Amino acid sequence: MKIQADALLFDNDGTLVSSLESVYRCWSRWATEYGITAEEFARVELHGRPAAEIAADLLPAARVPEAVVRIEQLEVEDVAGGVHLLPGTKALLDSLPADRWAVVTSATRRLGEARLAEVGIRPKNLVAADDITRGKPDPEPFLLAARLLGVDPARCVVFEDAPAGLQAGRAAGMTTVALTTTHRAAELTADVVVEDLSAVSALVTAEGVELSVGE
Repeated sequence: MKIQADALLFDNDGTLVSSLESVYRCWSRWATEYGITAEEFARVELHGRPAAEIAADLLPAARVPEAVVRIEQLEVEDVAGGVHLLPGTKALLDSLPADRWAVVTSATRRLGEARLAEVGIRPKNLVAADDITRGKPDPEPFLLAARLLGVDPARCVVFEDAPAGLQAGRAAGMTTVALTTTHRAAELTADVVVEDLSAVSALVTAEGVELSVGE
């Protein structure tokens, strides 16, 4: 399958890198510290959501700011050895000019940059939780990324592994490619579904980026 685009927008965790073990390790410790029961914790979706939203689901509003600072500290301290590249990430990013792609993460800028730096990725453009007022599934993060890159949202392709992120991409009017790195294909609604980024290659032309996407 061929897709024509002007820019590619990548979620980070579960798309470019995997930090799932670190995420669950840190959030489990955080939940214990804040007296949250295993049953309460199990009801909350962690993946693809800003920490402030997760904390707000579990704690009184007055405790959320402090709790967000704590989980960021735990996760940043756990970055070393807790993050690894997913298949296809390096080859695809290396084939793209820096002004043709951006990372759009639900993590804070400090955490997102730390995780990317751990695997040698330093994007020119990054949209993080600090930059927005409404996180995924709202389209705001992806629309902001399109503005940063100076491209029409309709000419952007979103790469995501989480339902909330794919919903955000669709709401932004962008083409969506789902990766089955953290969810089953049946749980993901997208224009194309692939196993990981090793199924995607890019050819940069004067008109933009031509993607070849395998099933």
